[in-house]
Amino acid sequence: MDAKEHKPESYTYAKAGVSIETGNALVRAIAPLAKSTRRAGADADLGGFGGFFDLKAAGFNDPLLVAANDGVGTKLKLAIESGRHEGVGIDLVAMCANDLIVQGAEPLFFLDYYATGKLDNAVATSVVTSIAEGCKQAGCALIGGETAEMPGMYSEGDYDLAGFCVGAVERDQVLTADKVAAGDVILGLASSGVHSNGFSLVRRLAADKGWKLDRPAIFDQNVILIDALMAPTRIYVKSLLPMVRTGKIHAMAHITGGGLLENIPRILPDGLHAHVDADAWQQPRLMAFLQAQGHIEPEEMARTFNCGIGMAVVVDETEVAGVTAALEAAGETVFRIGHIVAGEKGCTVTGSIETWSAKADWTATHHG
Repeated sequence: MDAKEHKPESYTYAKAGVSIETGNALVRAIAPLAKSTRRAGADADLGGFGGFFDLKAAGFNDPLLVAANDGVGTKLKLAIESGRHEGVGIDLVAMCANDLIVQGAEPLFFLDYYATGKLDNAVATSVVTSIAEGCKQAGCALIGGETAEMPGMYSEGDYDLAGFCVGAVERDQVLTADKVAAGDVILGLASSGVHSNGFSLVRRLAADKGWKLDRPAIFDQNVILIDALMAPTRIYVKSLLPMVRTGKIHAMAHITGGGLLENIPRILPDGLHAHVDADAWQQPRLMAFLQAQGHIEPEEMARTFNCGIGMAVVVDETEVAGVTAALEAAGETVFRIGHIVAGEKGCTVTGSIETWSAKADWTATHHG
């Protein structure tokens, strides 16, 4: 018998492509980031099996909990391809936190899920840093998360991101469709860019039209095109929360996938219809650029992109001036973009010739 008997290979997790050490190093790197998001009710010590939150310490008496979860969509692919990871965490938090504020809820805590084939701590730390920044903007605590290293599940360099946010609202301050009435006015709050929707179309155009993403944008020589596209989603929580608590807001719609056309009907009761006047605000140059590059019809714009409006706020006619002034003082750009009438539940967006590059007057309707 051969003295050099072959020993069977000793397998380790690392040989299978998972590094416990890298994961532990990442946890050490992100612990101070989580601490930086502390708020009343959360003390943000990571490392247990779950995160705790104290509603009493946060000042609630008879709260309802509201939860939202989301991802960043194919905007992540653009971040990976361009090496710009420093904004996507804000997008992740925004997608969830803005969905809570529209119910009247204050975002309280956030958990993230980061999955990749092979952990790159520089990228992961950059992403979690931006999640912490988003949490600070939204006033919620980053109280936990999951980092999964899964060889074979993702292509080289790819990662995926999901987030989960819980908020609370006092029972008597919940925003539901029952407050909306015919005659109410729709105010629109300006978006910061494409936000986090429509990026499959953006990426398709970039590929088909051969955009030079690292060059100044043709619509604004002071901005690199990729920076214009990757601008993080605006988080509207801190400006809107005080207004919600005054009771002056009847309803709000976060303008995400489906655009103005499909999101506004989600806050209407049966028997009411929203009319939005696209002539009421200037189309952002970035939106005009996307539209021109793709020869996109106005109706398709209205159901794909936010078209410059990231949040719709419904108020009584008598409150328009006061709410507008308060939101402007809080840093928002506010437009009066439409009104509510009796009719079949849904939304109609209308524009004149030349509005959104239209060749004639146009109307787009969605029955919700």
